Amino acid sequence: MRILLGLLALVLLLVVAGALYEGWSRHQARRLYPPPGRLVDIGGRRIHIDCRGAGSPTVILESGLGSGGSVDWARVHDALARHSRTCAYDRAGIMWSDPKPGPQNAAAVADDLHATLAAAGISGPLVLVGHSVGGPYTRVYAGRYGNQVAGLVMVDASHPDQVARFGQVVKANVDPGKAAGIVRIANALSWTGLVRLMTNGQMPNLPPEAGAKIGAYTSHSIGGALSELQGFNRTMDQARTVHSFGDRPLIVLTAMAPYTPAQLKSLDLSPQDGARMKQVWQALHSDMAAMSTHGSQQIVPDSGHYIQIDRPDVVIAAVDRVVDAVRVRQAQQSGRHIGEK
Repeated sequence: MRILLGLLALVLLLVVAGALYEGWSRHQARRLYPPPGRLVDIGGRRIHIDCRGAGSPTVILESGLGSGGSVDWARVHDALARHSRTCAYDRAGIMWSDPKPGPQNAAAVADDLHATLAAAGISGPLVLVGHSVGGPYTRVYAGRYGNQVAGLVMVDASHPDQVARFGQVVKANVDPGKAAGIVRIANALSWTGLVRLMTNGQMPNLPPEAGAKIGAYTSHSIGGALSELQGFNRTMDQARTVHSFGDRPLIVLTAMAPYTPAQLKSLDLSPQDGARMKQVWQALHSDMAAMSTHGSQQIVPDSGHYIQIDRPDVVIAAVDRVVDAVRVRQAQQSGRHIGEK
């Protein structure tokens, strides 16, 4: 009995110590890494948006699913801002943005972004840059607020039909929504400090300070990531209803570096399965590029999923090309208006 009571006391002590460590770490995160941009109110919640540079159109960076948010763009943000005003932001519950209750989906993300831009005094024209699930988010934004959207860049973006198309060539379950159970447990334990101890925010090629910021806010951001995982299927259904980007300039960047052994193991895939999935991915992105009459696809053979980190030069060049194409159109339209007078 004494041994049992001793073990219980030790567990209780560890839990209390973990909770104190987590509380202190969150305080340190706020002190060491305050928001670099603005916190704008969108009706009782604050969204963080970090705008740099000047010029039209305004580039909006929409991050993928995960805990990095606006910091995922650390290797391209300043370079893009030298060419035109560029804003990265954090969706609800990610990094410096306040959380919101319930599952998150593309329509809700689009409405939040629209409200955030309005509160920040940004009306358009916009060039939307979407990485991973940020692709479906920007796709739905263009469908809901298309009058603001002048061009798009998809950075290894998710496709609404990817789960079904992958299932036709491999037997493994590659539905991101299935990971919600694991993330739900992690989120429930985040107050104990375990999540912070098990993650460090580091990613190869990401600047150390950027990784430190992500690590400092991971236990906060995991709740926002969970909400998006829970709404993943709904997001894909919503994105599927947007069939065309019209004649807007569009560049689709496709990462084609082979899966690493670690990635294959985590997905329970053979190298042959991985190669087949990559070919499906390339075809899905070809379909995506065809959504605009001025769309094109660019293969990036030496990059993994985070092209903005592995090959920031490719992302910078693609965004700059779309910005330049939008400016040419603006000049042509301005010339026509002058001629009409």
